[in-house]
Amino acid sequence: MDDDLRSLREWRAEIPEPGQEWVIPQRRRMLTRIRGRGRTLGRRLLLVGALGAAAALAVTTLRPEPPAPNPANTPPLVQLDAGVVLAHAAEVAGRRKSAQVPLPTQWHYTKTLDKQPNSDAAITHEVWMRYDGKQSAHLGSARLGQKEGELVIRDVRLDPGDDDLSSQQYDVKLRALPTDPRKLLAKVTADRHWIEGAHEEGVPKSAEPDDARAYRVIMLYLSRYGSMPPRLEAAMYRALALIPGVRIEQGVSDAAGRSGLGIWREEAFDVPYRRYYILETGTYRYLGSRMLWLSDESWDGRVVVPKGAVWSRALLSSVIVDRPGRRS
Repeated sequence: MDDDLRSLREWRAEIPEPGQEWVIPQRRRMLTRIRGRGRTLGRRLLLVGALGAAAALAVTTLRPEPPAPNPANTPPLVQLDAGVVLAHAAEVAGRRKSAQVPLPTQWHYTKTLDKQPNSDAAITHEVWMRYDGKQSAHLGSARLGQKEGELVIRDVRLDPGDDDLSSQQYDVKLRALPTDPRKLLAKVTADRHWIEGAHEEGVPKSAEPDDARAYRVIMLYLSRYGSMPPRLEAAMYRALALIPGVRIEQGVSDAAGRSGLGIWREEAFDVPYRRYYILETGTYRYLGSRMLWLSDESWDGRVVVPKGAVWSRALLSSVIVDRPGRRS
């Protein structure tokens, strides 16, 4: 499947969060009280409606745990209580206004920023995808033999062997999901579409554990969907809290330098990197993603990605428009 369709997995909007200069003092102030009153204090404070979203997050979710490892090229990170953060995210998501489902002939415009490992250069991508998946559009590039900046529209044929879907197909599959968190987990875990999926030719498929599949599919929905029903989005955050190994850190930056809440999961198999999905504090909307290499990644005895390298992406815009070329 072409990269235009794959890039749909990383999209939604954001605004900045409170900085560490505010969060860290609040954390220190609360630690003494938390130690004396137990972890239930955080969950009780979460219900205090007078607190603002950012204040509630800092007061109720910070735990007396050491920060995660901090390579020299990453900002300070603070580990949060994932259960409390996700419970608050569910409350916020459940209060959103319902968005209208786009028409098949409308287009999903997204603008993203990418920073590759071992490079300080940032690359901007602007893509238009018709909602029914039949066409895509992008701005021409001279290096591809096209007129620079000219809108290029092309027909798209979905690969039946790929695990991706058009936006409209995602919509149908998504709206069939239950809003009970445990039933939602069971549904995405058993969905043969995500079990079979695509795989590289000549490489046998690996058996993915149920928890890993549930986490992958839920994060895919949360990171690329633009008109999710509020009750379903809330259920997804509650379902995430039921998956073992889900972790959340504060102070994780996307490719645009915006700091947010980094969701990741401890993997049962050995990988040299950690993959973060970054949400905005307070609104819990998707900002982007970040991959941090925890050890050298080698190929044929040669290091191709060194420890501490980062590959990050930022979602700068995600809107439904009536025709390609429009940005609002």
